[in-house]
Amino acid sequence: MAAKATATAVAAAAAAAIVRRYARTIVPGRMLCWEGASDYDATTVGSHLSSQALHANTFMHSSRKSSVPLPWSSTTHATHNMEQISGPPAKTGTFYQTPRSHPWRPTMGYEAVEVTPLHEQPITNQLVASSYSPSAMCSDPVTFPNLVTGFERNPQHAARAALYTRYTPNEWTTSNVCTYADADKNRNYSEKVRSEAVRLMRETDEKTSQGQRDAARRLGERITDITFWRNELTTELEKLIAESAQLTDTKRNVQKALQDLEPPLHIAQECLYHRESRKGIELVHDHVEKSLLVEVDNLRASQEKLSQLLAKITKQLADCRAAQHSLEDDISHKESALGIDSICHQLNNYSRGINYYGGIEKYDPTVSTPGTWSGSSSTRINNSHSERSKSCQLRSDAESLINAVATSVWDCWSNTNNAFNNRASEMLEAKSKMQLHLHKTQQEIFDVEKHIELLRKAINDKSNPMKVAQTRLEARAHRPGIEMCRDNAHLRLVEEVCTIQDSVATLHRKLQEAEAQHQQLLRTKSQLESNLKQKVDALFIDREKCMGLRRSFPVNNTIKY
Repeated sequence: MAAKATATAVAAAAAAAIVRRYARTIVPGRMLCWEGASDYDATTVGSHLSSQALHANTFMHSSRKSSVPLPWSSTTHATHNMEQISGPPAKTGTFYQTPRSHPWRPTMGYEAVEVTPLHEQPITNQLVASSYSPSAMCSDPVTFPNLVTGFERNPQHAARAALYTRYTPNEWTTSNVCTYADADKNRNYSEKVRSEAVRLMRETDEKTSQGQRDAARRLGERITDITFWRNELTTELEKLIAESAQLTDTKRNVQKALQDLEPPLHIAQECLYHRESRKGIELVHDHVEKSLLVEVDNLRASQEKLSQLLAKITKQLADCRAAQHSLEDDISHKESALGIDSICHQLNNYSRGINYYGGIEKYDPTVSTPGTWSGSSSTRINNSHSERSKSCQLRSDAESLINAVATSVWDCWSNTNNAFNNRASEMLEAKSKMQLHLHKTQQEIFDVEKHIELLRKAINDKSNPMKVAQTRLEARAHRPGIEMCRDNAHLRLVEEVCTIQDSVATLHRKLQEAEAQHQQLLRTKSQLESNLKQKVDALFIDREKCMGLRRSFPVNNTIKY
């Protein structure tokens, strides 16, 4: 019984050694299945020792050929567990059997089988047990042969395996010494590792704390820089908005001035149109017409200048709006960045919401450097300053042009009014003279008519003396004989008749001349009346129609004059 017990213990120790050595030869991702594990005997265990090295390469080759993924071979979705299976494992390789080169070595067979992963199972103390079987597993767990049970089944084979696993005392002593030396070496190395780990932990803690402090300081500096540029941009934006508002007011003033030039232009054109209705000699290209033409040209030139200035102001307002949008966009980005950096500056190791973001340090979304970043804001500020300078210059030019236009328009307006007044005075004087001449002509016509009547009466008065003289001559022509004497009485009568005839002829000629002059005076009167009417009409046009439109200057207080 003692010998049997000793053999049983030796067989158990040898089996444990074989299991340890066998466990180191298992290929990762594969599991060995004993051929006929239920009928295992000591001979099979012994034969495995001699064939283990022979077929190591066969195991590796079989494992590499397998297409079954290892539980830890994938970096993603890897589950360190085994799936439940039912029935015997699937065979993936060829059955191998070690040769029996010696009678004391057992013959053992093995083959490669595929292992299917199980579901996740928490590690407990029960899982450490070699024969632990999960409750949901359908297949039987893998069991290794036992030398004790093998001894009971086949004592010869168990004894043969026990003899094979014995060592000599020198080997035992040497193994102990090596074990002590390895233990001392491992303890020393472990102490060294612990000291280096403590030092490394302190260094990493200090480095991490220093890095956090430096990052916080850099974030604070960055917040200061962002705040500075945000304030600069905000100040520039306020100035630009104020300048844009002033330029908008100037634009309205220019538009109002442009609209205010329409009434004077319309009045000047109306005056030219009214003066075209003059007739006769009054349709003269006088100083008034020249002044009106100059005024129209000046008004149109002023409108052209104001239109060009209005186009420049509109374009400048668009440029200012673009610069304002650029500043607002930059300020909004600065506000967002300031909020993010402020939150980052306030984070610490105990803040809520901190988390791991793997690979974030390799992601570089930056698009600028500190130099280009500050340069961009500086460029936008300089651009805004340039636009403000242009706007200020345009406002100054607009004010100067409005005043110059107002002055020129007022000067032309005054010159034209003065020309109208002078022309009206000249026409009044001409009208007075014309009326005086008409009056004198009418008086002369009256005198000529009276003179004609006197001439006609004088001619009529000569008829009776002519009759008397001719009657006497005719009566004396009846004297008889020698009494027909050319005496002085006869000569005087003849002379009297001739004298009367000459007087009548002279009176007739004078009458004709007086009548002709009377007709000429009538024509002169008609011409004087026509000229007088034309002057009255022209004076009415200039004084009533034209000057009636130009009594007040049609420009409000928008233009300072």
